[in-house]
Amino acid sequence: MTSPSKKTGPAPVDEALGRHRETLKTLFPLPACEPRPRRASKVVGIALSIALACGALAWLNPAYKTERFDTAIGERRSLVLDDGSTLLLDSASHVEVHWRLLSRQVDLRAGQVLFDVAAAVYRPFVVSAGTARVEVRGTLFNVRRLDNDDVRVTLARGRVEVAPAGEAQAPTILMPGQQVDSIGGHLTPVAKVDAATAMAWKDDRIVFEQTPLDEAIAVLRQYRKAPIEMGDTSLAALKVTGVFDAHKVDRLLDLLPSILPVAVLRQADGAVLVQRKTTRK
Repeated sequence: MTSPSKKTGPAPVDEALGRHRETLKTLFPLPACEPRPRRASKVVGIALSIALACGALAWLNPAYKTERFDTAIGERRSLVLDDGSTLLLDSASHVEVHWRLLSRQVDLRAGQVLFDVAAAVYRPFVVSAGTARVEVRGTLFNVRRLDNDDVRVTLARGRVEVAPAGEAQAPTILMPGQQVDSIGGHLTPVAKVDAATAMAWKDDRIVFEQTPLDEAIAVLRQYRKAPIEMGDTSLAALKVTGVFDAHKVDRLLDLLPSILPVAVLRQADGAVLVQRKTTRK
């Protein structure tokens, strides 16, 4: 009879490894493995980064496009902006339009502009001019730079908030048919006006209603290339009333001596000097 064969296999080796497993771990340690972050954690991190970036952009409100528009003396220009708003620039006017992430901003550098603003609830329309800042969301209003950095705002439709350059005075809310001036960074009391008359320049008419002479001359300068100067500051308070053609400023200057006690002296270079009329003895 044949004797049964002996079983051979890995049993002896396994037994040996089992006895010396801890010793082998000490001699040949495995490298430490970082657990993989969960996919959900990655998504949360990305979302947080996007939220922070959007928050920073909203806080900074960066301008992504700037446009500049000008008119020469005697020129009037109508513009339709990308958002549908319409700007009518008067003679000798200059504006810069800044398109921002969360707002639309216009800087009126010189002259006068009639704004017909397209409504946009989340992107207010802001006009900066001299000592005043006007904020709207959809309306029809007029902004005119006076002498120095003084500004006049007239509202025809909608509602606007006019804020002075300084922080010592609260903003003023204008309703249709109201007007406010910003003089030296201070808002004057709100006045009731005929908005159509205040905006008559768009039809080439200059309307003065008991307008001080110095203010009237400032308006006329906007429509004449050669300068107009007032030789006597005591004439400033004289009042002018009438409707005149914006393209015929020299005709109005010729009429002044028949309206007021002034003399108009024309210089060789085209300049005009307005001074007090002298009485002959």
